[in-house]
Amino acid sequence: MKVELDNTALEWQQKARHFAETELIPQEVHAEMNQGELPEDVEQRHHDMAIALGFGAMDVPRDHGGLELRIVDQVAVWEQLGRVTNALCWCFSEPQEWMFEACTPGQLEEYILPMMRGERRECFAITETESGSDVVVNTTARRDGDDYIIDGEKWFVTSFNHADFLFVQAQLTEGPHAGSDAMFFVDRNTPGIEVIRTPLFSHTFSHHHPELLFKGVRVPAKNRLGEEGGGMGYSFSWFRRERLMIAARSCGVMARLIEEATEFAREREVSGEKLIDKQLVQAMLADSAVDLWATRLMTFETARAHDNGDDVKSLHVRCSMVKLFATEAAWRVADRAQQIFGGRGYMRENCAERFSREIRVDRIWEGASEIQRLIIGRALAKRGIEGI
Repeated sequence: MKVELDNTALEWQQKARHFAETELIPQEVHAEMNQGELPEDVEQRHHDMAIALGFGAMDVPRDHGGLELRIVDQVAVWEQLGRVTNALCWCFSEPQEWMFEACTPGQLEEYILPMMRGERRECFAITETESGSDVVVNTTARRDGDDYIIDGEKWFVTSFNHADFLFVQAQLTEGPHAGSDAMFFVDRNTPGIEVIRTPLFSHTFSHHHPELLFKGVRVPAKNRLGEEGGGMGYSFSWFRRERLMIAARSCGVMARLIEEATEFAREREVSGEKLIDKQLVQAMLADSAVDLWATRLMTFETARAHDNGDDVKSLHVRCSMVKLFATEAAWRVADRAQQIFGGRGYMRENCAERFSREIRVDRIWEGASEIQRLIIGRALAKRGIEGI
């Protein structure tokens, strides 16, 4: 099941695996039974350790004090953090490379570098009532002197309750770029931001996904990222990375499920025979191992393509391909693992039960599986198989 990694990637893999196994996984059941919450001192310890390990600086350029790790190294980290349920691995913020291209020096100092140091937390307000798989931006940004006035409604603003500022995407209403999108830094305590409701979801996370109303929210023009009209480009950069890292986490999900289901099957006796010796169980484990290996190969190869500087259009499609394959494969593995565990697999204290709830959304957010297929199909129509 190995994918060839050099010593640097292996070192980062081992750091993340140790953090996941010794710090995060032991807290999963407590989180599950307490609405996703951990004791404050434990949560702070996880945050501080993640920052000290350098996880918040992985994608930050060296000339800004970061580690500038290869994408292969970062995938190795997120694969191991993916072994953890209850979003306990979301204990740190992670500035992304594109932010250093989009932001002014002042924005980097005020928002991005404090994220790296663990001093600030962010969330993304992009999805809207009418959007989802469709790219729909009805939230508006109107220029008013040295400010913009933002009005609209955003859904599924993940981690808003932990954040102190937001990335907000809005459509410009006037000027030469009217009708195009812009992205803004918006401090959470800015007047005019209202939580409409905080719906409950299948998973048990401390990170909530509220619906927000922006009503006359005044944002300084200096808080706009890049030029007017560039907002969608930044969103695409974010989506590419998130899709790849979802695939990485899916590898971690599958590995842990296969390990735990195999161990259970070795010990469990049915009709005087070990469950592992039943051919139908062997078939489920075998199919799961194939799903994992194929996903790991795709994921790390896509990471290497990023590191090699391949064409961005090709990378965009490959990230769609690997996100599609990985999330569908992880869903199959979780279903098989739960079946192997039997009734025990339906208990919330069992990781198979938790993963079955948690990874279902991976087939939806950051672009549903059907949207990934459309992206891949359109690329084939335009450039053919050799152009991907």
